[in-house]
Amino acid sequence: MSQDLFTKHRATLEQAIETTRRRDYWSPYPEVPSGKVYGEEAAASGQAAFEGRLNERLALQQPGRVAEIGNEVSPYGFALGVRYPKSDLDQLLPAMQASLPAWRDAGPETRAGVCLEILQRLNKRSFELAHAVMHTTGQGFVMAFQAGATHAQDRGLEAIAYAYEAMSRIPQESRWIKPQGKHEPLRMEKRFHVVPRGLALLIGVSTFPTWNGYPGLFASLVTGNPVVVKPHPATVLPLALTVQVAQEVLQEAGFDPWLVALAADSPEAPITKELAQRPEIRLIDYTGSTAFGNWLEQHARQAQLYTEKAGVNSVVIDSTDNLQGLIRNLAFSLSLYSGQMCTTPQNIYVPHDGIETEQGRLSHVEIAQALADGVRRLLSDADRAAELLGAIQSEDTVRRIEEATRLGEVVLASEPRRHTRFPDARMRTPLILQVAAKESDCYYQERFGPISFIVATDSTAESIERARESALAHGAITWSVYSNEETVLARMEHAALDAGVALSCNLTGGVYVNQSAAFSDFHATGANPAANACLCDSAFVANRFRVVQSRRHAA
Repeated sequence: MSQDLFTKHRATLEQAIETTRRRDYWSPYPEVPSGKVYGEEAAASGQAAFEGRLNERLALQQPGRVAEIGNEVSPYGFALGVRYPKSDLDQLLPAMQASLPAWRDAGPETRAGVCLEILQRLNKRSFELAHAVMHTTGQGFVMAFQAGATHAQDRGLEAIAYAYEAMSRIPQESRWIKPQGKHEPLRMEKRFHVVPRGLALLIGVSTFPTWNGYPGLFASLVTGNPVVVKPHPATVLPLALTVQVAQEVLQEAGFDPWLVALAADSPEAPITKELAQRPEIRLIDYTGSTAFGNWLEQHARQAQLYTEKAGVNSVVIDSTDNLQGLIRNLAFSLSLYSGQMCTTPQNIYVPHDGIETEQGRLSHVEIAQALADGVRRLLSDADRAAELLGAIQSEDTVRRIEEATRLGEVVLASEPRRHTRFPDARMRTPLILQVAAKESDCYYQERFGPISFIVATDSTAESIERARESALAHGAITWSVYSNEETVLARMEHAALDAGVALSCNLTGGVYVNQSAAFSDFHATGANPAANACLCDSAFVANRFRVVQSRRHAA
């Protein structure tokens, strides 16, 4: 069956590889939650499947089960009640290691076929996954369907494509003949084996468990490494469902299902530090806070580590010929998922003497007010606001919003909102503050959540330098710039190269700085403190395996 899976999905894999080279648009997983695409019963079936999970035990196949665990509460105001197996690591990890040789020896094609089948089955369960993501992270349903299901599947496929291409460069065998002049040539037969590094650990993040998790999960699995999935205790269900699907496919293909296993824990009894330092763990993928990312770098030295940590994203406004488009675009970017994205803008730099627009010169105060008004207009409709804002994933973010009001002059106050369908949802509108450039202690660190600063600078040159300095010291995932002057755009791009930050120029339409498209956009760069890896590039996959050769004299 496993070889049949490669044949079944080969065209998809080849198209994915080709698209990573062209960097244009393509996706095999439609992002619109439409009955015409997924079947007229898909939406209702997916919701029913999710609701059927509530207050029940989620079945997984893995050794060492000693208890059950689970205490997730939806940011929309109700307990999920799903219970997950808790395994003894001293039993689980050796069992996974014992399963590695068969998975390794199956070869790249077989592993790729199995991984592609996992993704296809996940895609068929996208509605269920979307509800799971929505009610653990707080994303609105449409965003959860896209970012939590289909776009995450795109990212997983992208990682498989890069990894398979890297492994394919290694021939399985060769005949080596070296001429020796008058003497007989030297002849050797050589065999080359792609060898995994060992067990991989995926440490899930609370806000984007699948979108951030699938690249590392599939990059490790397709290169032969069994994967321990350690979700954030507040967002277990999306990754637990992923593990369940992976186990089903692995078992059907003739492999031990616990080649992908869940390691759930609780805030009261965390296991991440213990797990990350286990000698069996040779790869770690992590998304989350800078503090814990730094701890991993210092203590999990036995493992190859891929991290995405916190960053301070900047917008430089120099001038525009489409003020309303600028305001609409930024208002959407600040409001989407209540700013709980690693790509959300935080610092918006505007010269204090203002900018040139098609409406004349406007001061930084007028720009700040226009942005505040734009956010109000965008969120004026309750249904639209509910879908766009989603819910706040953590109470810590609510406290952070309240504390941030002391950091500057409030241009737009953050307000609680009542969700149209979930009256107990934890909802807040964006907070916009105004500060002077010299007050960098306020805005040079990430303030995670719907918190942003209008920073008044002496000039656009200072704005660019402030953004550059902040990224080099504290990291950044995204930058955005607005200017009518090519010289300014060029200076900003040069600064982005120095700081290792992805740059967007003059976004006024339906593309937003928050968004990152699989197969085309490189998410993060690994070139500043916000991340040491990129999702995805060849460096993200190539160090997950080694090549071991054997050779003998040939006749």
